[in-house]
Amino acid sequence: MLSGPNGAERINVFALVAYISDPLRSFLVDLRRDLEPAAGPVRPHVTVLPPRPLAGPAEDACGQLEQGTRLIPGFEIELAVVEVFATTSVLYLGIGSGRDELVHLHQILNADGLAYQAPYPYAPHITLAQSLALDQVDEAFHLASSRWAEFRQGRGFRVTELTFVQNTVQNDWLDLAIFPLRPPPTAP
Repeated sequence: MLSGPNGAERINVFALVAYISDPLRSFLVDLRRDLEPAAGPVRPHVTVLPPRPLAGPAEDACGQLEQGTRLIPGFEIELAVVEVFATTSVLYLGIGSGRDELVHLHQILNADGLAYQAPYPYAPHITLAQSLALDQVDEAFHLASSRWAEFRQGRGFRVTELTFVQNTVQNDWLDLAIFPLRPPPTAP
């Protein structure tokens, strides 16, 4: 195992994410802290490649990601409504526009050295709470829905880069590499 910052022991679990910027980021941090205080700090993101082990070196995966993202243009994501995955009771914000782009990215990048058959089908979302007891889910759902309805800022963000991350024994995710997406074409 490799050590990360503060001596954190890295494990063979990697993911690819698109981080969310402010003001939406701050809202989501506060909401997650209110819904699941024991969860600790989590940087709000949309996962493109869910957590997976790698069969080869992380450097090879980075090379594959660099090749795979080079021609992908940046895109907008608009968040939809608060929902719950029935099988896991994970509370999340669904993705409206931008969902097709995320699914496409997942399909083209979940290959070769990054290929992984996840336990659940890929469903782009932003996790709000994932370790709630069953008797807490309804109350958390209503709180999240109410707070989301009151949020008056923009409900979307632009994805301009993807970040390759690695987990640690302490369940802290470390940023390993950033892959910029192609800028949109300029108007003539």
